[in-house]
Amino acid sequence: MKKTHISTLFLLLCFWVQTYAQDQNVYIFLCFGQSNMEGTGKIEAQDTISDIRLLHLQAVDCPDLKRQKGHWYRAKSPLCHCNTGVSPAEQFGKTLIQNLPDSITVALIHVAVGGCHIQLFDQDSTAAYVERAPGWMKSKLALYDNNPYKRLVEMAKIGQQKGVIKGILLHQGESNTGDQDWPNKVNKVYTNLLKDLNLAANETPLLAGEMLSAQQNGKCASMNEIINTLPQTIPNAHIVSSKYCEGAPDDIHFSSAGYRKLGSHYADVWLDYHYNGK
Repeated sequence: MKKTHISTLFLLLCFWVQTYAQDQNVYIFLCFGQSNMEGTGKIEAQDTISDIRLLHLQAVDCPDLKRQKGHWYRAKSPLCHCNTGVSPAEQFGKTLIQNLPDSITVALIHVAVGGCHIQLFDQDSTAAYVERAPGWMKSKLALYDNNPYKRLVEMAKIGQQKGVIKGILLHQGESNTGDQDWPNKVNKVYTNLLKDLNLAANETPLLAGEMLSAQQNGKCASMNEIINTLPQTIPNAHIVSSKYCEGAPDDIHFSSAGYRKLGSHYADVWLDYHYNGK
């Protein structure tokens, strides 16, 4: 048999093994951003209840929680770092499993750094960003070996051995408030994720959440006008409203109840896309 035929058969076999290993009923979602994705809400009893259909791939080592990086666990707060709080991701996942067939498992991959600009996730600027990062941020960056984008991709590839990536959740913008070029910067990160994970843009919606709203006295609410232009740059971007999502006293973050409401909004947007193609 010719070498070219052998090579072709080998590649087909590798593709078949990878496809076979993936469970099409495991829906994976990447969640990234800054502090409101990281999660600052107080963890309450309802946030510690886990479900066999809602999983979380641990992105950092947390010995006190008995979790190891790269291992799967039932999802419950905290999802991001070892000492973070409630985020939108938990309620997003809970809402999905309540509205999807019992055969579907939802799996979350969660990487976020409080206070960061979107440029931290741009590999062309990551090193310079980390070098000039403030001292309080450096310990968070160290959890991801100073490259949260690389960690997100690393975890996503582990996730792809188990299931299929069905969407990307972003909550970031407070640190980029007023940045008219933010949509282009987000697009660069999104495009790189698609390339690095071999994802199709028309099958991978990007769900971008609004900042704490003006109705809740959100200090970064003006950024929502820019966020809402994102679909003009990324056709498969969908905006998640922060309306009626309660804020924390600092007027930047959400309360625990606000995070849960925001998470349900993310889920509603994805379910509408999933069932109606919007």
